[in-house]
Amino acid sequence: MQATSEKSDFVLTPYMKSNDLWATYQILNTVIPYVLLWILAVKAASISLWLMPPIIVLIVLFSVRCFSLMHDCGHYSLFRSKRVNRVIGFMLGLINAIPQYSWSRDHAYHHKTNGNWEQYRSVADFLSTEEFSKLSPFNQRVYELLRHPLMALPGGFFYLAIKPRLALIAGIYDFMSHLLTCLRTNPGIGLPKIISSHKSRNWHTAAEFWDLLFNNLCVIGGCLFLGYLLGFGFFFSIYSITLTCSAAIFIWVFFVQHIFDGVYAHKTEGWDYLRGAIEGSSYLELPTILQWFSADISYHNIHHLSERIPNYNLKACHHKNIHLLSKAKTLRISDMPGCSKFILWDSAANRLVSIASFRQTTQSTALEVEA
Repeated sequence: MQATSEKSDFVLTPYMKSNDLWATYQILNTVIPYVLLWILAVKAASISLWLMPPIIVLIVLFSVRCFSLMHDCGHYSLFRSKRVNRVIGFMLGLINAIPQYSWSRDHAYHHKTNGNWEQYRSVADFLSTEEFSKLSPFNQRVYELLRHPLMALPGGFFYLAIKPRLALIAGIYDFMSHLLTCLRTNPGIGLPKIISSHKSRNWHTAAEFWDLLFNNLCVIGGCLFLGYLLGFGFFFSIYSITLTCSAAIFIWVFFVQHIFDGVYAHKTEGWDYLRGAIEGSSYLELPTILQWFSADISYHNIHHLSERIPNYNLKACHHKNIHLLSKAKTLRISDMPGCSKFILWDSAANRLVSIASFRQTTQSTALEVEA
């Protein structure tokens, strides 16, 4: 079987239709159980702490599903209305403490550049082999440590719980510095001109700022209210575990969907969008229950071919076009640890390599030169 060279060869359009009824059902069968599990956790904690682990596992899994549905809203695919996707996406973002609008804009850049490793360096901002070779031995070890799979746990907590709060604080501080500078240099300048002349490093548009601000107000206010209602120790311990574990799952799944042996990792020159979608993404085989909790995002090649296909149509679209996906990589959960070693981009060969193989190649080259 030959891989197609044209996107038009794929049957995508019939699957790009959003179904509001089905989307509403997905929201209800996700958010309601998530809330009920929190209530159950409160009741269980008063009886025995030994009842808590399975409840926490379920809370984490439903948190993952909330994130997956938020992801669909960011692509304006879950519901037909763009406004409804924005509102529901914002609310789903609150569950995981993440500003949905700015996240979805950054994620859209990933879709536009998938497989172009000069433009987008994946989830962990990987270095090229040339850049890595210029690091000191100590910094090379730090680079390797920070990209260890277990770092997804503290990194995931930082990504959800801390980073959006820091972004708002840093952005406000940056704006106040800009405001004072403008007033010193031109005391008569008006506030509208000061605002329009300010370019923040923490948000790209006014809409992103307001989304970030409201997200922070709702998340911090909600956490304080629930902490007061349920007990601060109880709430923050469960919520911290939930954010840490669910974020780690997001990162691990995203990682293996784009980081594996033989993945399409090209320079800008000669980069092909279609190959980026098919060969720059994997199909991750998951048990049915995990497919449900991840909202079928494992059908990732199809998702990259058209992000407007809602999650509830991905599986059918995948099977409809299966004969065109012969070049797509199929991975299983057992393959995940092996993918974690490919954390360097060899720009000359347009491929990902492990640090061990890079060092071995470098040593072999040095020996050949000496000989």
